[in-house]
Amino acid sequence: MIRVLIADDHPVVRQGLRTFLDLQDDITVVGEAGDGEQAVELVGELAPDVLLLDLKMPVLDGLGALERLAGSATRVVVLTSVSDPSDVGPAMRAGAAGFLYKDVDPIALVQAVRAVHGGQVLLAPEAAEAMLAPAGGGLTPALLTEREREVLALIAAGRSNREIARSLAVAEKTVKTHVSNVLMKLGVQDRTQAALYAVRHGLG
Repeated sequence: MIRVLIADDHPVVRQGLRTFLDLQDDITVVGEAGDGEQAVELVGELAPDVLLLDLKMPVLDGLGALERLAGSATRVVVLTSVSDPSDVGPAMRAGAAGFLYKDVDPIALVQAVRAVHGGQVLLAPEAAEAMLAPAGGGLTPALLTEREREVLALIAAGRSNREIARSLAVAEKTVKTHVSNVLMKLGVQDRTQAALYAVRHGLG
């Protein structure tokens, strides 16, 4: 059973989320918080598996709550109505495992809770776009070598370094170097972002 905590300052939003999530066989809502401070306290008390966290809340906002929850075993999915692209990066860097907007399809939200609980990182397409928007012009895929493009495509396919090494008939150490170069050239933090970049730009 996936134990979920909902943090949102609008009671009607919390009620709607609770009603829908409680209909799922494998999800139970263990609590609700009306502000970030309360969310942090309830995570400590209830130890939920997943926290659905609004960004704009009184007392302590979502980012503040994320920073306070750093190191917690609870996986946090930001669920916000504000589509300010500049919110995405700070939230993900502060430890969010997902970033969705409140207009998300309810079924997609349930799938997101399951995916994040299972260890995946999940971004709404618009949020992914914001994460990957190159700062100050950035670097284009054209700067990747042919081999780096191959490595990126395999990352996007979810292959591990070992599988990529086997696929390209090179040493795993060589693959690590290629992966580092790909991340650096694309200006992304990790393999998940690289995979998203590949998918968004038709390189996967």
